[in-house]
Amino acid sequence: MNDTVIEVEPAIAAELLGPQIDQLRQYTANLCKYGEELGLIGPLELPRIWTRHILNCAIVAPLLRPGLVGDIGSGAGLPGLVLAVARPDVDFVLIEPMERRVKWLNDQRIDLGLKNVTVLRERAEDVRLETPLDQVTARAVSSLQKLIPLTAPLLRPGGQLVLMKGASVQNEIDAAQKQLRKFRVSDPEVMVLGTGVLEEETRVFRATVGESQ
Repeated sequence: MNDTVIEVEPAIAAELLGPQIDQLRQYTANLCKYGEELGLIGPLELPRIWTRHILNCAIVAPLLRPGLVGDIGSGAGLPGLVLAVARPDVDFVLIEPMERRVKWLNDQRIDLGLKNVTVLRERAEDVRLETPLDQVTARAVSSLQKLIPLTAPLLRPGGQLVLMKGASVQNEIDAAQKQLRKFRVSDPEVMVLGTGVLEEETRVFRATVGESQ
């Protein structure tokens, strides 16, 4: 790790995570120590690691429900590892194709003592799960036009997309109308989380897949 200043943990972090905060602190410390070296995060991210990355993911945790949740393109573990820490009552499958990132995810799973995490080295389009997912999430992976065909087939009928998106999410929705119809995506909504609580709001595209419309 270089001499870049690391963001001090905001007070709201402990309020959001409760008894899971120590695990999240450990993960954040590990990410700050090794993330740049492993190509997981850039050096410019360390001064905003909590506000832009950790809490940006943690605020999504209440949208998850007990069951099986897949995280597509887990990379550094954002949001998959953060959500697995925040929601020990939910089982997670972290799907990541790159070997060194898979090793990182498995190392963190062990270091953090996460019993609710499985790591799968696979491209999303090649994944074949024995048990369909109840929900699927992803962050900074691709546009909805490309992401919906990758994620929707992994869900059980009535399963949910819970995809973290940027400020241009409505444009993505408009461009993905063909995919929304093809994969029977219903009740799409954009949720803005963390308003008045976090320095940076989190936007989530949430929708149901595969039920009759």
